[in-house]
Amino acid sequence: MKRKITYAIISLTLLSACSHDEVDLHEQAASFTEISTTDLGESGAAEISAYDPQTKKLFVVTNAGIATRIDVLDFDNPAIPVVTGFIDIAPYGGGVNSVSVFEGKLAAAVEGFVKTDPGKIVIFKTTDHSVIRQVAVGALPDMVTFSYDGKFILSANEGEPSTDYLNDPLGTVSIVSVKDNYSVTTLDFSAFSSQAAQLKAKGLRLFGPNASFGQDMEPEYLTVSPDSRTAWVTLQENNAIAKIDIRSRTITNIFPLGFKDYNIPGNSIDPSDRDNAIALNNWPVKGMFQPDAIAVMDHWGKPFVFTANEGDVREYVAFTENKRIKDLVLDPVAFPNAATLKADANLGRLNVTITLGDDGNDGDFDKLFSFGARSFSVWNGNNGQLLFDSGNELEKKAIDASKYDDGRSDDKGVEPEGITLGYVGKRTIAFVGMERADLVALYDVSDPSRPTFIKALNTGDGPEGLLFIPAKLSPTGKSLLVVSSENDGTIKVYQTN
Repeated sequence: MKRKITYAIISLTLLSACSHDEVDLHEQAASFTEISTTDLGESGAAEISAYDPQTKKLFVVTNAGIATRIDVLDFDNPAIPVVTGFIDIAPYGGGVNSVSVFEGKLAAAVEGFVKTDPGKIVIFKTTDHSVIRQVAVGALPDMVTFSYDGKFILSANEGEPSTDYLNDPLGTVSIVSVKDNYSVTTLDFSAFSSQAAQLKAKGLRLFGPNASFGQDMEPEYLTVSPDSRTAWVTLQENNAIAKIDIRSRTITNIFPLGFKDYNIPGNSIDPSDRDNAIALNNWPVKGMFQPDAIAVMDHWGKPFVFTANEGDVREYVAFTENKRIKDLVLDPVAFPNAATLKADANLGRLNVTITLGDDGNDGDFDKLFSFGARSFSVWNGNNGQLLFDSGNELEKKAIDASKYDDGRSDDKGVEPEGITLGYVGKRTIAFVGMERADLVALYDVSDPSRPTFIKALNTGDGPEGLLFIPAKLSPTGKSLLVVSSENDGTIKVYQTN
């Protein structure tokens, strides 16, 4: 079964330490070029990276074969990173999913020896890698991050069920107070159960077999506001974002994200891997945004939340939600051309959920909902309003670069999975990783409501972790982008020219 990996990125923490007048104002994001590639081994050998400017070490999550460790690289010269050792995670749990660094402390999200058991955040010294503290958190901590000020460590604890769905832990968010001797508060979503009907009407997905509201929520990825007071967490399978007040330890809002219409201009897709072509067209299908990574930008006092809309499927021994459209019965009124649509070269091969779309509960589908939105989006962090979506531009750029994988057209396309932000020169840049196209797209988001494409960088196979290191904290004095790719186990470093 697929390990759910997120991208523990310290870039936002680094960003907070770096004002516009402290960076090299002559830098241009368009000048990013690759300066090194480090091969750490087989698939799973390079998933997430975090950088410590004090020791000039790069820490890289590895879950390859039976090994579960954090590789340690000397990053004093990013053009020639040197592996110097590793931190063995086997004594602490069943796998390490995420890492984050702040002022000499390395926090690692470690799942239980049994996935459904509570996990841990293990905090190490970045100097000698000794353990500072271990704290218990919710089941399957999938992402960990320090707050900007370093006073808190937050983890998104996904709480995935067992394969037989007999054990379904609560999805939770843990807040660790560093200054209070690493005391932990773990929050769940049960208090929102009374709002279930209203939230579902707005696009929240609640569909786990026999799951309570709290069990069905599956937190994926966290971002923290620059003032360290607010966090936002993606609920990927549930197609939502939750807002958290860190100081009061309260989940204040759940924002259902609704659906993306692939039948309107600018949203066209290629839904078939059997049409012998890469052709973007409009189709009567909607996409669930289902974001994975998330980042936040404060712009004129307002939070703009960025998401990479990867999509995800619940696929277990006891419950599987996806089917191809050709295997469904389509309502003849809603789809009078059903036979044509179900051809393999049209919509027949596209995977959709069976948990939505049968409006009359009569066994035929009146609407079709596929996984992910093949895009990145910008949302109002205060109310969840959609402010921008990239439409099909990521897929167009992948096609232009001859990097589009037509074999994934029937699933989630280019699968935008990672996103992070950074100041380069005078501009704010978004970096968007596409797992199936092996690309990172760079956008100027200085006006967050109008992102503009800059360029795309080739990456290793299956980019998972995106780490931005600003010039102020970079060992070279120039901005760096570190991309870790789990399918080929490589770390690629890019630098401004």
